[in-house]
Amino acid sequence: MKKLFSQSILLISFLVFASSCALQESPITGQKRAYAYSWEQEVQIGRDVDRELVAEYGLYDDPAVDEYVYNLSKEILEASHMRREGAQDMYRNTEFTFRVLDSPVVNAFALPGGYIYVTRGLLAHLNNDAQLAVVQGHEIGHVAARHASQRGLQQTLGQVAIIGGAILGQELLGLPGETILNVSSQAAQFLFLSYSRDAERESDRLGVEYAALSDYASEEGAAFFTSLKRMSERSGQSIPNMLSSHPNPGEREENIPRMAEEWREKGYEQTRRNTESYMQMLDGMVYGENPRNGFVEDGQYVHPELAFQLPVPEGWRSINQPSQLVYVNPDGDAVMILRIDSQSATPRQSVEQLISQDGFEVQSEGEAQSSGKWQAYEADAVLEDENGRLGINVYAVQYDGRIYRFINYTTESKFSALSPVFASVTGAFDELTDERLLNIQPVRLQVSQVERDTPFSELLPSQLPMNIDADELAILNQVSMNDIISAGTYIKIPVQ
Repeated sequence: MKKLFSQSILLISFLVFASSCALQESPITGQKRAYAYSWEQEVQIGRDVDRELVAEYGLYDDPAVDEYVYNLSKEILEASHMRREGAQDMYRNTEFTFRVLDSPVVNAFALPGGYIYVTRGLLAHLNNDAQLAVVQGHEIGHVAARHASQRGLQQTLGQVAIIGGAILGQELLGLPGETILNVSSQAAQFLFLSYSRDAERESDRLGVEYAALSDYASEEGAAFFTSLKRMSERSGQSIPNMLSSHPNPGEREENIPRMAEEWREKGYEQTRRNTESYMQMLDGMVYGENPRNGFVEDGQYVHPELAFQLPVPEGWRSINQPSQLVYVNPDGDAVMILRIDSQSATPRQSVEQLISQDGFEVQSEGEAQSSGKWQAYEADAVLEDENGRLGINVYAVQYDGRIYRFINYTTESKFSALSPVFASVTGAFDELTDERLLNIQPVRLQVSQVERDTPFSELLPSQLPMNIDADELAILNQVSMNDIISAGTYIKIPVQ
């Protein structure tokens, strides 16, 4: 992930290395306690990382969905400790940012200082406003409790040094080599997203509280955690990312209704679900991976939106991200990265801009062509890395008014053997002309109401798109295959 958390790591490194801390009042308890960074620093960290995160992962492009999520989230925020009478002005005056990421992964998370994210994948798996209210309340709770700053106090000198090295290693090339990519992802979770189970339980409690105070049926939140548990059991893998350090979903299924009832006993009726409006918001939402943004078919990576294609080397893994395409070899020690270079006017300028940086020992460079028709330029170089010397091929090609730049690298000892593989990809970059692929459309959710009491299994179409199966749809709708769905109930069916 390019430069992700790069600016914030400098703040974090300074704070931890200096063993400094901020003594400030907690928005939750009103009592003073030690934090790794001041509230002002938390806001700055969130602002810096938000820019990187949006650039890297992209936002879901639907103003109506944005507005819907924002309005509900703002309502929950107003019920939180951040806006209550008696809260310090630095909390009450902090502007929160709520974003919907264009990702099929089921996830929600918060950055320090009031930056809250949900994915379209998570929204698709909810059934009403009440469930979203609990999720957003949970994430606002992380910010209000300042869990990232609490977590920061627990980091060791060595851990920060390792994480800083991984991120600075990316800075040099701007590339996620397999090892660096993994370390960076772990660093992001470790620093901001991975809290203790006690912290997660506190955010669960706050999420229910904020939803209940807003009159949402907060017990509905339990159904979402049931879905997460079913997703985990179905995949046979570890629980989803947003639950990696969280209490067991079964525990949360039991605790959330219990906490909701406690608020009901205090006089908060919690009657709002708003299923109809929520389902209307979901109708037409992209579901799963969006093929318009690139996908692999028959050994070729194709990008319908940008109308180009190139081969995937046999056995190599492709990682498709909004800002780049990454290929990783089976051994994990060779990487190919393709990005659009918006700063350069020609392929030569693009290549030379990179290899002119300190540390590059240029071995050769010259004109080239992709698919015998697209102007290109390339250079081979060696770069000294803290773990050894890297062999690097930089290749830029001009196509359809854009400069596409490859940066391909491996260890110096393997570079000669892998150079033909690099060339087989860069040299085959070409225009996409297949009309079927150019016109492919994403799967979208189609929301409808059941006309009569019917088993869920009988409501499914005979064919489902993109390898989606019936069990996945049951989880998506928070039902079982044999459940009788009552007339008037809304269901979500992916169509293409």
